[in-house]
Amino acid sequence: MFWGLSLDAQYNTDFFCNPLDLSYRYQLDEPSRREAADPTVIWFKDRYYLFASKSGGYWHSFDLKKWNFVQTNEIPTEDYAPTAIAIGDTIYFLASSYVKSTIYKSADPLSGKWSIAKEKLEKAMWDPAFFLDTDNRLFVYWGIMSPIYGVELDYNNDFSFIGEPEILIKPNVDLYGWEVNGDDNKMIEKGSFIEGAWMNKIKGKYYLQYATPGTQFKSYADGVYISENPLGPFSLQDTNPFAYKPEGFINGAGHGSTFQDRYGNFWHMGSMSISVNHKFERRLGMWPVFIDEDGTLYTHTAFGDYPHKIPGKKLEGPADYYPSAMLLSYKKPVEVSSFLPEHPKENAVNEEVREYWSAKTGGKDEWILVDLQSTSEVSSIQINYADDSTGILGRQGEIGYQYLLEYSVDKENWKVLADNMKSVLDSPHSFIEFIKPISARYVRLTNYHVPGGKFAISGFRIFGSSKGNLPQQVSNFTATRNPNDSRSVELKWEKSPDAIGYNIRFGIHPDKLYQNYQVFETDNLYINSLNAELDYYFTIDAFNENGISKGEKINVATNK
Repeated sequence: MFWGLSLDAQYNTDFFCNPLDLSYRYQLDEPSRREAADPTVIWFKDRYYLFASKSGGYWHSFDLKKWNFVQTNEIPTEDYAPTAIAIGDTIYFLASSYVKSTIYKSADPLSGKWSIAKEKLEKAMWDPAFFLDTDNRLFVYWGIMSPIYGVELDYNNDFSFIGEPEILIKPNVDLYGWEVNGDDNKMIEKGSFIEGAWMNKIKGKYYLQYATPGTQFKSYADGVYISENPLGPFSLQDTNPFAYKPEGFINGAGHGSTFQDRYGNFWHMGSMSISVNHKFERRLGMWPVFIDEDGTLYTHTAFGDYPHKIPGKKLEGPADYYPSAMLLSYKKPVEVSSFLPEHPKENAVNEEVREYWSAKTGGKDEWILVDLQSTSEVSSIQINYADDSTGILGRQGEIGYQYLLEYSVDKENWKVLADNMKSVLDSPHSFIEFIKPISARYVRLTNYHVPGGKFAISGFRIFGSSKGNLPQQVSNFTATRNPNDSRSVELKWEKSPDAIGYNIRFGIHPDKLYQNYQVFETDNLYINSLNAELDYYFTIDAFNENGISKGEKINVATNK
């Protein structure tokens, strides 16, 4: 990825940082914006394949670190929510349609060559998901708006239906706060919306996942139901939503694909919302999935947009998966070459992907500099570009990003971190992890080329460690259920000295605090995504540039 590095800035490719740094395709229609969402990840012939909505092709990877793109027009890559399954030596592919659902097949997907396996299924399906059981029975699940359906397919008999489609899941917005519309699940008057089915069989149980409440919302999440049989009946898992990331730099974990890696670890790859240029302006994120001794399935999203190492072994639990560094750049002083009044420089470091700094031009003389205010150990940097006035449609023109990344301890003598001045790679969320941390106070990014429009950055994120202490734990922490709507809880606490933010961990048992909600600076929060029928337990971790102080006090908020 990097054309040149200083000798003391060698990089480590074992790490990643959400959103994933993929060549997200500019869409073919106005307004100009990138998109990839609704992912399916499968294992086939010693590599992973990633299919996503409206991407003009698909990706493959040996290690979940580097993804290579295959462009093809032989399958409907311009349709939404594709699914795929490996059966023997062949991949079968199906995308969303209200009119006709056609199954395609390929024994050599690296070539981009596909043929038709089934011209028309008995029913058109939107948001389909294949599932191959351990006894080699094939099922497909689908549905949008409501409900979620399922049926068995006979792939040895022209993919004919075995029996009639069955209704498996319906929404229940009156009880389940995570199904309520809106960034913070407060748009009660808008009803509910479920879609994006996915199925896994784990330890003999069937976990049917579904997305809600809408892909454009920060609250977009995946819920899960459990059954002893692939077509039910299904019961709601107590811990829900099972994949949930409502806050942080970039949000959302819904309409995902849960898959196993080569070491047996489960991962959930889901859709993350930007939704600025268009409500379907989306990216992809990936988090580990665990199952506890009671069969509870959950996605670990704590600090889920911080740098993490891709494990080369089996993870035993969330304690084995932690951020490799803390954020150093949050609300630090910024200098820029120019700015647009509606997109000020502070937006590059405010940890909000929906806001961005934009220079006046996309020219070579535009730059941004962050002052960390003290010399710190910088271990990684993520450069998140925003699309301002790009005008690009499709994969056309010179879509690579070219830049020079430098650092200094005195703002006078500069060293090169990354020389990308001749790069042709399309890297809209460029991430660099250094083998050895760099001592730096100032970090400067100079533009040489952007695909189109302005030089605009939604997040110039610098990670590492400063030389201070961990924050103190919060005090005077309370959790109060809304007496008029038990889907909602109000949390209050006294701010911790030296903390820049807080991660709320909560769940339906004091030993099952599997869900996370990250905020900055505030001392109160409403969480509106609860199951109205259950009690919940809460604790708060305080964090800063030096690490995380785990909460010890656990408060209960009953549903009465």
